[in-house]
Amino acid sequence: MGVLRAFWVAAAIVAVAPFPAIAQSGAKAVPGKPATASPAKKKSTPAATPASAKVKSTRAKATYSAAAARARRVRLARARSTAYLAQPRFKTDASGATVPDIRAEAAIIYNPETGQVLWEEKAFDQRSIASITKVMTAICILEDGPDLDEEFMVDRADTRGASVTHLRAYERVSLNNLLHLTLIASDNAAARMLARVSPRGSSGFVARMNEKAAELGLPDTRYVDPSGLLAANVSSAYDMARLIAYAADDPIISGIMRTETYTFRTSRRPVSIHSTNQLLRTANVDVRGGKTGFISRSGYCLASLLRVPELNQTVAVVVLGARSNAGRFWETRHLLNWINSRAKLLVGGDGGHAPQP
Repeated sequence: MGVLRAFWVAAAIVAVAPFPAIAQSGAKAVPGKPATASPAKKKSTPAATPASAKVKSTRAKATYSAAAARARRVRLARARSTAYLAQPRFKTDASGATVPDIRAEAAIIYNPETGQVLWEEKAFDQRSIASITKVMTAICILEDGPDLDEEFMVDRADTRGASVTHLRAYERVSLNNLLHLTLIASDNAAARMLARVSPRGSSGFVARMNEKAAELGLPDTRYVDPSGLLAANVSSAYDMARLIAYAADDPIISGIMRTETYTFRTSRRPVSIHSTNQLLRTANVDVRGGKTGFISRSGYCLASLLRVPELNQTVAVVVLGARSNAGRFWETRHLLNWINSRAKLLVGGDGGHAPQP
């Protein structure tokens, strides 16, 4: 009975004291030895991800970045431009002569003194001309002999959707400075404003632009707005060669087109602009007049009046629909170099041919 009594006493003690250290720590009791705590169980965690797996995961989850995409496109465009413009290309024409092989959609070399087309590629095809339109805008605003110091207020409608402009609504700007903005910086709001403040008003001004084109004998040329933002402003390389030569005869227009940088004041603030014509910053190119143009429908365009060093004579070189901004300037220099090498044969000689109707 003494043994049985001792057994029940021990069982009661076990029931009252549940050995918390063992229960909490997971200690194991070994007969004949004191209980020892086993390591605490850790919460289940994912296995460490290798560095290579992290890179793959990051790449897989990368989000689209508009800025990065634009930067990539710019790098690719520059690389393509450098590659295809690294060396000028030539081809053999129907007569067996070696002539330029351009990448642009259309181009021409024209002698304004003799009316000869010295070389051309699709020069009579009608195409969108973008901001070369502004050359006619300048011609038409000056033909009435306005007071170039007269100032006008910028209307909010002038700047709305202008794409490229240095103007702000409600400031005052002189006609002279509007002309510089139009021809140097290719400012669309300035061109709109010139038309609006003209004696004819905007619609009458555009009508006059078309009348002037007819008077100058430019059959492929049509205007629907004074800035060139609309793709319906169309012409041909041949027409634009004749127009740039005509415009460069005006000392005001020629002087502005040959200006690389210009600073002026509106009624509120100073403004500094730089020419869009990179030929003005190019060594050994004597620019007598020039105007750039670009919208998506036209491609990159450039109409220039350049002096041929060999004969000290000018030629009009027009490039329409080049593939890049750099491309239009490279193509123009390529054509100028080619005509300069053949100047004595072609310019004023029998190498040119009469324009095709």
